[in-house]
Amino acid sequence: MLLGTPAAWGTPRAEDSDASRVAQNYLERFYPRWFSYQQARTAHIHDPGGNVLFGPDRVTPLYGAVVAINVDTLYASAIVEPGPEPVIFTIPKTSVSYSLLTATNFGDVFDSGIPSGRPGSYALTAPDWHGTLPSGVTRVNVPYQQSMWIIRGDKYSGGRNTVAKAESFRRNLRMATLSDYVANRDAGHTSIVPEATFAIRYKVIADNLVARAPITFLRQLQAAVHDPKTAPLGREDKAVAAEFDHIFGNGRNLPDKLRDQIARGARQGHARITENYLDHTTGTNWVNFRNIGKWSDQDYLDRSSIAEFLQWGNSLPTAAYWHAFKDASGTALNGSSKGYVVTFPAGKLPETSRFWSLTAYTPQAVTLIPNSAGTYAVASYTPGLKKNPDGSLSIYLSRTRPAGVAPANWIPVGSGEFNVMLRAYGPQGGALDGSYVPPGITPLTGS
Repeated sequence: MLLGTPAAWGTPRAEDSDASRVAQNYLERFYPRWFSYQQARTAHIHDPGGNVLFGPDRVTPLYGAVVAINVDTLYASAIVEPGPEPVIFTIPKTSVSYSLLTATNFGDVFDSGIPSGRPGSYALTAPDWHGTLPSGVTRVNVPYQQSMWIIRGDKYSGGRNTVAKAESFRRNLRMATLSDYVANRDAGHTSIVPEATFAIRYKVIADNLVARAPITFLRQLQAAVHDPKTAPLGREDKAVAAEFDHIFGNGRNLPDKLRDQIARGARQGHARITENYLDHTTGTNWVNFRNIGKWSDQDYLDRSSIAEFLQWGNSLPTAAYWHAFKDASGTALNGSSKGYVVTFPAGKLPETSRFWSLTAYTPQAVTLIPNSAGTYAVASYTPGLKKNPDGSLSIYLSRTRPAGVAPANWIPVGSGEFNVMLRAYGPQGGALDGSYVPPGITPLTGS
Protein backbone atom coordinates (compact mmCIF):
# COMPACT_ATOMS: atom_id res chain seq x y z
CA MET A 1 0.00 0.00 0.00
CA LEU A 2 1.41 3.41 -0.98
CA LEU A 3 2.98 5.33 1.93
CA GLY A 4 2.78 2.26 4.15
CA THR A 5 -0.83 2.79 5.28
CA PRO A 6 -2.60 -0.52 6.05
CA ALA A 7 -5.64 -0.60 3.79
CA ALA A 8 -7.82 -2.27 6.43
CA TRP A 9 -7.52 0.73 8.76
CA GLY A 10 -9.60 2.85 6.44
CA THR A 11 -12.39 0.29 6.02
CA PRO A 12 -15.08 0.37 8.73
CA ARG A 13 -16.17 -3.06 9.93
CA ALA A 14 -19.59 -4.20 11.11
CA GLU A 15 -18.29 -4.66 14.64
CA ASP A 16 -16.81 -1.16 14.86
CA SER A 17 -18.23 0.62 17.91
CA ASP A 18 -19.50 4.10 18.47
CA ALA A 19 -16.14 4.81 20.11
CA SER A 20 -14.30 3.95 16.87
CA ARG A 21 -16.65 6.15 14.86
CA VAL A 22 -16.27 9.07 17.27
CA ALA A 23 -12.46 8.84 17.29
CA GLN A 24 -12.38 8.60 13.50
CA ASN A 25 -14.61 11.65 13.08
CA TYR A 26 -12.57 13.61 15.60
CA LEU A 27 -9.24 12.93 13.93
CA GLU A 28 -10.57 13.57 10.42
CA ARG A 29 -12.07 16.90 11.41
CA PHE A 30 -9.38 18.38 13.66
CA TYR A 31 -6.17 16.80 12.30
CA PRO A 32 -4.67 20.09 10.98
CA ARG A 33 -4.75 21.61 14.46
CA TRP A 34 -2.19 19.10 15.73
CA PHE A 35 0.34 20.44 13.22
CA SER A 36 -0.15 24.15 13.88
CA TYR A 37 -0.22 23.57 17.65
CA GLN A 38 3.08 21.71 17.59
CA GLN A 39 4.65 24.21 15.20
CA ALA A 40 3.58 27.15 17.38
CA ARG A 41 4.94 25.47 20.51
CA THR A 42 8.30 24.99 18.81
CA ALA A 43 8.33 28.59 17.56
CA HIS A 44 7.53 29.92 21.04
CA ILE A 45 10.50 28.03 22.48
CA HIS A 46 12.74 30.18 20.31
CA ASP A 47 10.70 33.34 20.83
CA PRO A 48 8.15 33.20 23.66
CA GLY A 49 6.65 36.58 22.77
CA GLY A 50 5.40 35.59 19.31
CA ASN A 51 4.61 38.09 16.54
CA VAL A 52 8.10 37.72 15.12
CA LEU A 53 9.04 37.27 11.47
CA PHE A 54 11.53 34.50 10.79
CA GLY A 55 12.79 32.42 7.88
CA PRO A 56 15.38 29.74 7.08
CA ASP A 57 18.82 30.69 5.85
CA ARG A 58 18.46 28.01 3.18
CA VAL A 59 16.17 25.18 2.09
CA THR A 60 17.73 21.76 1.50
CA PRO A 61 16.69 18.18 2.32
CA LEU A 62 17.25 19.04 6.00
CA TYR A 63 14.11 21.20 5.96
CA GLY A 64 11.15 19.18 7.22
CA ALA A 65 8.85 21.39 9.30
CA VAL A 66 6.37 21.92 6.47
CA VAL A 67 5.69 19.20 3.91
CA ALA A 68 6.34 19.84 0.23
CA ILE A 69 8.45 22.95 0.82
CA ASN A 70 9.22 24.81 -2.39
CA VAL A 71 12.64 26.01 -3.54
CA ASP A 72 11.22 28.70 -5.83
CA THR A 73 10.68 31.42 -3.24
CA LEU A 74 12.27 32.91 -0.13
CA TYR A 75 10.12 32.64 2.98
CA ALA A 76 9.33 34.84 5.94
CA SER A 77 6.68 33.66 8.40
CA ALA A 78 5.07 34.80 11.61
CA ILE A 79 2.57 33.42 14.09
CA VAL A 80 0.41 36.48 14.67
CA GLU A 81 -1.26 36.77 18.08
CA PRO A 82 -2.70 40.27 18.59
CA GLY A 83 -2.71 41.17 22.27
CA PRO A 84 -3.30 44.27 24.40
CA GLU A 85 -1.41 46.33 21.85
CA PRO A 86 -1.35 46.06 18.04
CA VAL A 87 1.40 44.41 16.03
CA ILE A 88 2.83 46.71 13.36
CA PHE A 89 3.58 44.83 10.14
CA THR A 90 5.65 46.78 7.63
CA ILE A 91 5.96 45.73 3.99
CA PRO A 92 8.76 47.54 2.12
CA LYS A 93 8.60 48.64 -1.49
CA THR A 94 9.97 46.04 -3.89
CA SER A 95 10.02 45.09 -7.55
CA VAL A 96 9.99 41.41 -6.55
CA SER A 97 6.84 39.38 -7.10
CA TYR A 98 5.58 38.06 -3.78
CA SER A 99 2.47 36.72 -2.10
CA LEU A 100 1.06 36.92 1.43
CA LEU A 101 -0.80 33.91 2.82
CA THR A 102 -2.92 34.45 5.94
CA ALA A 103 -4.55 31.37 7.44
CA THR A 104 -6.17 30.20 10.66
CA ASN A 105 -4.47 27.53 12.71
CA PHE A 106 -6.71 25.02 10.91
CA GLY A 107 -5.41 26.19 7.52
CA ASP A 108 -8.49 28.16 6.46
CA VAL A 109 -7.35 31.11 4.35
CA PHE A 110 -8.82 34.50 5.25
CA ASP A 111 -8.48 37.97 3.75
CA SER A 112 -5.64 39.81 5.48
CA GLY A 113 -7.18 43.18 4.72
CA ILE A 114 -3.89 44.28 3.14
CA PRO A 115 -4.20 45.11 -0.56
CA SER A 116 -2.11 42.78 -2.71
CA GLY A 117 1.31 44.20 -3.50
CA ARG A 118 0.79 47.40 -1.53
CA PRO A 119 3.72 48.42 0.71
CA GLY A 120 3.15 50.24 3.97
CA SER A 121 2.79 49.82 7.71
CA TYR A 122 -0.26 47.98 9.00
CA ALA A 123 -1.50 47.67 12.58
CA LEU A 124 -2.68 44.10 13.17
CA THR A 125 -5.25 44.49 15.92
CA ALA A 126 -7.79 42.44 17.82
CA PRO A 127 -11.28 43.52 16.71
CA ASP A 128 -12.07 44.99 20.15
CA TRP A 129 -8.89 47.06 20.43
CA HIS A 130 -9.34 50.78 21.03
CA GLY A 131 -6.53 53.26 20.76
CA THR A 132 -4.61 55.69 18.59
CA LEU A 133 -2.19 54.69 15.87
CA PRO A 134 0.80 56.66 14.57
CA SER A 135 0.38 58.65 11.40
CA GLY A 136 0.77 56.56 8.26
CA VAL A 137 -0.19 53.26 9.92
CA THR A 138 -3.31 51.53 8.58
CA ARG A 139 -5.43 49.47 10.96
CA VAL A 140 -6.20 45.87 9.99
CA ASN A 141 -8.46 43.82 12.24
CA VAL A 142 -7.32 40.22 12.72
CA PRO A 143 -10.34 38.14 13.81
CA TYR A 144 -8.33 35.27 15.33
CA GLN A 145 -6.27 34.98 18.52
CA GLN A 146 -3.67 33.09 16.49
CA SER A 147 -3.08 32.98 12.75
CA MET A 148 -0.26 32.11 10.37
CA TRP A 149 1.21 34.78 8.06
CA ILE A 150 3.56 33.57 5.32
CA ILE A 151 5.28 35.80 2.76
CA ARG A 152 6.90 34.22 -0.28
CA GLY A 153 9.19 36.27 -2.55
CA ASP A 154 10.07 34.90 -6.00
CA LYS A 155 13.72 34.04 -6.63
CA TYR A 156 13.17 34.64 -10.34
CA SER A 157 10.82 37.09 -11.98
CA GLY A 158 10.23 37.64 -15.69
CA GLY A 159 13.08 35.29 -16.49
CA ARG A 160 15.51 37.34 -14.38
CA ASN A 161 17.39 36.22 -11.30
CA THR A 162 15.91 38.24 -8.42
CA VAL A 163 17.34 36.23 -5.52
CA ALA A 164 19.28 39.19 -4.11
CA LYS A 165 16.25 41.46 -4.29
CA ALA A 166 13.99 38.81 -2.78
CA GLU A 167 16.47 38.31 0.06
CA SER A 168 16.60 42.06 0.69
CA PHE A 169 12.79 42.22 0.62
CA ARG A 170 12.26 39.48 3.20
CA ARG A 171 14.98 40.82 5.51
CA ASN A 172 13.36 44.24 5.42
CA LEU A 173 9.89 43.00 6.26
CA ARG A 174 9.25 44.09 9.83
CA MET A 175 6.91 43.09 12.65
CA ALA A 176 6.97 44.76 16.07
CA THR A 177 4.59 45.67 18.86
CA LEU A 178 3.19 49.19 18.75
CA SER A 179 5.37 50.35 21.63
CA ASP A 180 8.52 48.96 19.99
CA TYR A 181 7.51 50.53 16.68
CA VAL A 182 6.99 53.94 18.28
CA ALA A 183 10.41 53.68 19.94
CA ASN A 184 12.09 52.57 16.70
CA ARG A 185 10.25 52.41 13.38
CA ASP A 186 12.96 50.12 12.03
CA ALA A 187 12.39 47.46 14.70
CA GLY A 188 11.37 43.88 14.04
CA HIS A 189 13.27 42.89 10.89
CA THR A 190 12.89 39.29 9.75
CA SER A 191 15.17 37.00 11.71
CA ILE A 192 17.03 34.63 9.38
CA VAL A 193 17.76 31.48 11.37
CA PRO A 194 19.67 28.26 10.65
CA GLU A 195 17.77 25.76 8.55
CA ALA A 196 18.20 23.20 11.34
CA THR A 197 15.54 25.16 13.26
CA PHE A 198 13.06 23.80 10.70
CA ALA A 199 14.33 20.21 10.67
CA ILE A 200 11.46 18.70 12.72
CA ARG A 201 9.40 16.47 10.42
CA TYR A 202 5.95 16.94 11.92
CA LYS A 203 4.26 14.77 9.30
CA VAL A 204 6.47 11.80 10.12
CA ILE A 205 5.86 12.29 13.84
CA ALA A 206 2.09 12.43 13.29
CA ASP A 207 2.08 9.37 11.02
CA ASN A 208 4.14 7.34 13.46
CA LEU A 209 2.13 8.37 16.50
CA VAL A 210 -1.18 7.45 14.90
CA ALA A 211 0.22 4.10 13.80
CA ARG A 212 2.02 3.18 17.02
CA ALA A 213 0.59 5.31 19.83
CA PRO A 214 -2.81 6.61 18.67
CA ILE A 215 -4.03 7.38 22.19
CA THR A 216 -1.01 9.63 22.74
CA PHE A 217 -1.70 11.37 19.45
CA LEU A 218 -5.36 11.91 20.36
CA ARG A 219 -4.41 13.35 23.75
CA GLN A 220 -2.11 15.82 21.98
CA LEU A 221 -4.80 16.64 19.44
CA GLN A 222 -7.35 17.14 22.22
CA ALA A 223 -4.99 19.58 23.99
CA ALA A 224 -4.61 21.48 20.71
CA VAL A 225 -8.35 21.69 20.11
CA HIS A 226 -8.92 22.94 23.68
CA ASP A 227 -6.16 25.54 23.43
CA PRO A 228 -7.75 28.99 23.85
CA LYS A 229 -5.97 30.21 20.72
CA THR A 230 -7.68 27.61 18.53
CA ALA A 231 -9.81 29.23 15.83
CA PRO A 232 -13.51 29.29 16.83
CA LEU A 233 -15.38 26.05 16.18
CA GLY A 234 -18.68 25.91 14.32
CA ARG A 235 -21.74 24.20 15.76
CA GLU A 236 -20.97 20.85 14.10
CA ASP A 237 -17.33 21.02 15.19
CA LYS A 238 -18.39 21.64 18.78
CA ALA A 239 -20.73 18.66 18.69
CA VAL A 240 -17.97 16.36 17.37
CA ALA A 241 -15.52 17.65 19.99
CA ALA A 242 -18.01 17.24 22.84
CA GLU A 243 -18.88 13.69 21.81
CA PHE A 244 -15.21 12.76 21.68
CA ASP A 245 -14.45 14.37 25.05
CA HIS A 246 -17.32 12.43 26.61
CA ILE A 247 -15.99 9.06 25.44
CA PHE A 248 -12.25 9.79 25.69
CA GLY A 249 -12.09 11.81 28.89
CA ASN A 250 -8.45 12.77 29.34
CA GLY A 251 -7.28 9.61 27.58
CA ARG A 252 -5.84 8.05 30.73
CA ASN A 253 -6.89 4.78 32.35
CA LEU A 254 -9.18 3.79 29.49
CA PRO A 255 -10.55 0.23 29.69
CA ASP A 256 -8.64 -2.02 27.31
CA LYS A 257 -11.61 -2.67 25.01
CA LEU A 258 -12.50 1.03 24.76
CA ARG A 259 -8.85 1.93 24.22
CA ASP A 260 -8.59 -0.54 21.33
CA GLN A 261 -11.79 0.78 19.74
CA ILE A 262 -10.62 4.39 19.96
CA ALA A 263 -7.20 3.46 18.59
CA ARG A 264 -8.79 1.70 15.64
CA GLY A 265 -10.98 4.70 14.91
CA ALA A 266 -7.95 7.03 14.93
CA ARG A 267 -6.10 4.80 12.48
CA GLN A 268 -9.15 4.59 10.24
CA GLY A 269 -9.41 8.37 10.21
CA HIS A 270 -5.75 8.77 9.34
CA ALA A 271 -6.05 6.22 6.53
CA ARG A 272 -9.08 8.05 5.16
CA ILE A 273 -7.11 11.32 5.16
CA THR A 274 -4.36 9.69 3.08
CA GLU A 275 -6.74 7.88 0.76
CA ASN A 276 -8.79 11.01 0.19
CA TYR A 277 -5.70 12.90 -0.94
CA LEU A 278 -4.52 10.15 -3.27
CA ASP A 279 -8.02 9.72 -4.73
CA HIS A 280 -8.24 13.34 -5.94
CA THR A 281 -6.60 12.41 -9.23
CA THR A 282 -6.84 13.50 -12.83
CA GLY A 283 -6.92 11.05 -15.74
CA THR A 284 -3.12 11.23 -15.85
CA ASN A 285 -2.72 10.38 -12.15
CA TRP A 286 -1.96 13.85 -10.82
CA VAL A 287 -3.59 14.74 -7.49
CA ASN A 288 -5.33 18.10 -7.70
CA PHE A 289 -7.44 20.07 -5.21
CA ARG A 290 -9.33 23.21 -6.23
CA ASN A 291 -10.56 24.18 -2.77
CA ILE A 292 -7.32 24.65 -0.81
CA GLY A 293 -7.91 27.08 2.04
CA LYS A 294 -11.49 27.76 0.94
CA TRP A 295 -13.25 24.71 2.33
CA SER A 296 -16.96 24.46 2.99
CA ASP A 297 -18.25 23.07 6.30
CA GLN A 298 -18.32 19.60 4.75
CA ASP A 299 -14.78 19.72 3.34
CA TYR A 300 -12.98 18.94 6.60
CA LEU A 301 -11.54 15.71 5.15
CA ASP A 302 -10.02 17.69 2.27
CA ARG A 303 -8.64 20.19 4.77
CA SER A 304 -6.98 17.40 6.75
CA SER A 305 -5.58 15.83 3.57
CA ILE A 306 -3.96 19.12 2.61
CA ALA A 307 -2.46 19.48 6.11
CA GLU A 308 -0.89 16.04 5.64
CA PHE A 309 0.57 16.65 2.18
CA LEU A 310 0.65 20.39 1.43
CA GLN A 311 0.33 22.33 4.66
CA TRP A 312 0.14 26.12 4.16
CA GLY A 313 -0.43 25.73 0.43
CA ASN A 314 -1.72 28.88 -1.23
CA SER A 315 -5.34 29.13 -2.29
CA LEU A 316 -6.49 30.12 -5.76
CA PRO A 317 -5.84 32.46 -7.48
CA THR A 318 -2.36 32.72 -5.91
CA ALA A 319 -1.24 29.21 -6.86
CA ALA A 320 -2.38 25.85 -8.22
CA TYR A 321 -0.83 22.46 -7.46
CA TRP A 322 -0.68 19.00 -9.03
CA HIS A 323 0.98 16.13 -7.14
CA ALA A 324 1.95 12.76 -8.63
CA PHE A 325 2.79 9.54 -6.80
CA LYS A 326 2.19 7.26 -9.80
CA ASP A 327 3.15 7.18 -13.44
CA ALA A 328 0.59 7.37 -16.24
CA SER A 329 -0.13 3.64 -15.96
CA GLY A 330 -0.88 3.82 -12.23
CA THR A 331 2.40 2.31 -10.99
CA ALA A 332 4.11 3.96 -8.01
CA LEU A 333 7.06 6.15 -8.99
CA ASN A 334 10.30 4.48 -7.97
CA GLY A 335 13.85 5.61 -8.65
CA SER A 336 15.15 2.04 -8.73
CA SER A 337 13.79 1.84 -12.29
CA LYS A 338 15.51 3.33 -15.33
CA GLY A 339 13.76 6.59 -14.67
CA TYR A 340 10.87 8.61 -16.04
CA VAL A 341 10.07 11.48 -18.34
CA VAL A 342 7.21 13.94 -18.39
CA THR A 343 6.82 15.76 -21.71
CA PHE A 344 4.76 18.91 -21.99
CA PRO A 345 3.60 19.40 -25.60
CA ALA A 346 4.28 22.77 -27.20
CA GLY A 347 1.95 25.35 -25.72
CA LYS A 348 0.78 22.94 -22.98
CA LEU A 349 2.79 24.12 -20.01
CA PRO A 350 0.61 25.61 -17.25
CA GLU A 351 -0.09 29.29 -17.91
CA THR A 352 1.23 31.57 -15.17
CA SER A 353 1.94 35.20 -14.43
CA ARG A 354 4.81 34.23 -12.11
CA PHE A 355 6.32 30.78 -12.66
CA TRP A 356 5.74 27.03 -12.86
CA SER A 357 8.03 24.47 -11.24
CA LEU A 358 8.38 20.69 -10.88
CA THR A 359 9.90 19.43 -7.60
CA ALA A 360 10.70 15.89 -6.40
CA TYR A 361 10.10 14.68 -2.85
CA THR A 362 10.72 11.71 -0.56
CA PRO A 363 7.80 9.27 -0.09
CA GLN A 364 6.75 9.67 3.56
CA ALA A 365 8.10 12.99 4.83
CA VAL A 366 7.51 14.72 1.44
CA THR A 367 10.82 16.54 1.80
CA LEU A 368 13.50 17.31 -0.77
CA ILE A 369 15.51 14.33 -2.03
CA PRO A 370 19.23 14.44 -1.14
CA ASN A 371 21.49 14.34 -4.18
CA SER A 372 25.07 15.25 -5.00
CA ALA A 373 23.98 17.67 -7.72
CA GLY A 374 22.00 19.77 -5.23
CA THR A 375 19.17 19.91 -7.77
CA TYR A 376 15.63 19.74 -6.44
CA ALA A 377 13.45 21.31 -9.12
CA VAL A 378 13.11 22.26 -12.76
CA ALA A 379 11.14 25.43 -13.41
CA SER A 380 10.18 28.01 -15.98
CA TYR A 381 13.09 30.10 -14.72
CA THR A 382 15.75 27.31 -14.82
CA PRO A 383 18.76 28.54 -16.83
CA GLY A 384 19.69 26.36 -19.80
CA LEU A 385 16.36 24.56 -20.08
CA LYS A 386 16.25 22.81 -23.48
CA LYS A 387 13.09 22.27 -25.53
CA ASN A 388 12.67 19.49 -28.06
CA PRO A 389 12.74 20.29 -31.82
CA ASP A 390 8.91 20.25 -31.93
CA GLY A 391 8.69 22.85 -29.16
CA SER A 392 7.73 20.37 -26.43
CA LEU A 393 9.58 20.26 -23.12
CA SER A 394 10.77 17.01 -21.51
CA ILE A 395 11.81 16.79 -17.86
CA TYR A 396 13.60 13.65 -16.69
CA LEU A 397 13.31 12.05 -13.25
CA SER A 398 15.99 9.45 -12.52
CA ARG A 399 18.88 8.46 -10.25
CA THR A 400 21.47 9.45 -12.82
CA ARG A 401 21.16 11.88 -15.71
CA PRO A 402 20.22 10.04 -18.93
CA ALA A 403 22.71 10.30 -21.79
CA GLY A 404 22.13 13.31 -24.00
CA VAL A 405 19.84 15.07 -21.52
CA ALA A 406 20.73 18.64 -20.58
CA PRO A 407 21.50 19.06 -16.86
CA ALA A 408 18.79 21.72 -16.66
CA ASN A 409 16.13 19.19 -17.75
CA TRP A 410 16.95 16.61 -15.06
CA ILE A 411 15.77 16.12 -11.46
CA PRO A 412 17.64 13.47 -9.40
CA VAL A 413 15.19 11.25 -7.49
CA GLY A 414 17.22 8.70 -5.50
CA SER A 415 16.75 4.92 -5.57
CA GLY A 416 13.38 4.43 -3.85
CA GLU A 417 9.80 5.63 -4.12
CA PHE A 418 9.29 9.34 -4.69
CA ASN A 419 6.66 11.86 -5.70
CA VAL A 420 6.66 15.10 -7.66
CA MET A 421 4.70 18.33 -7.40
CA LEU A 422 3.91 20.70 -10.25
CA ARG A 423 3.26 24.26 -9.09
CA ALA A 424 1.78 27.20 -10.97
CA TYR A 425 2.21 30.53 -9.16
CA GLY A 426 -0.07 33.15 -10.60
CA PRO A 427 -2.08 30.54 -12.53
CA GLN A 428 -3.91 31.74 -15.61
CA GLY A 429 -6.15 30.19 -18.26
CA GLY A 430 -6.71 26.47 -17.72
CA ALA A 431 -4.38 26.40 -14.71
CA LEU A 432 -6.72 28.84 -13.00
CA ASP A 433 -10.12 27.59 -14.11
CA GLY A 434 -9.28 23.91 -13.52
CA SER A 435 -9.38 22.69 -17.12
CA TYR A 436 -5.60 22.19 -17.32
CA VAL A 437 -4.39 18.61 -16.79
CA PRO A 438 -0.63 17.86 -16.80
CA PRO A 439 0.61 15.06 -19.06
CA GLY A 440 1.27 11.68 -17.49
CA ILE A 441 4.71 10.62 -16.30
CA THR A 442 6.07 7.73 -18.35
CA PRO A 443 8.90 5.25 -17.69
CA LEU A 444 12.05 5.52 -19.75
CA THR A 445 12.69 2.60 -22.06
CA GLY A 446 15.72 1.16 -23.78
CA SER A 447 19.14 0.13 -22.52
